Amino acid sequence: MWADLEQIVSRSVIRDLYNVRVRHVEDADASLTEEEERRFRAVLFSELGNKIADQGWARFPAYTPEDRRRLVEVAHRLSGYWGQQVFVEAEDQCRMRLCLAGYEVLPERS
Repeated sequence: MWADLEQIVSRSVIRDLYNVRVRHVEDADASLTEEEERRFRAVLFSELGNKIADQGWARFPAYTPEDRRRLVEVAHRLSGYWGQQVFVEAEDQCRMRLCLAGYEVLPERS
């Protein structure tokens, strides 16, 4: 019975991957339409805003310059909405941190 199930599962996986093609990075168009961009920023505004309101800060991945620009714009919108500044800090090459005053990451003392 288990052998039959494994055979069925492996066939379905192979069938599902049969028409998959690898796209080169140069060929990929990762830009969003204006509507998708607007909706994505609205989701970030809501989700990151709720997290910042709860704990004073939020962390979010930012792999591209467009991701970083998007997070900076969301921080500016949150600042205007709340009437207090939301700071944006790069934690590393792939993450940004949005926070309220008093929740900034202090440099480590050596």
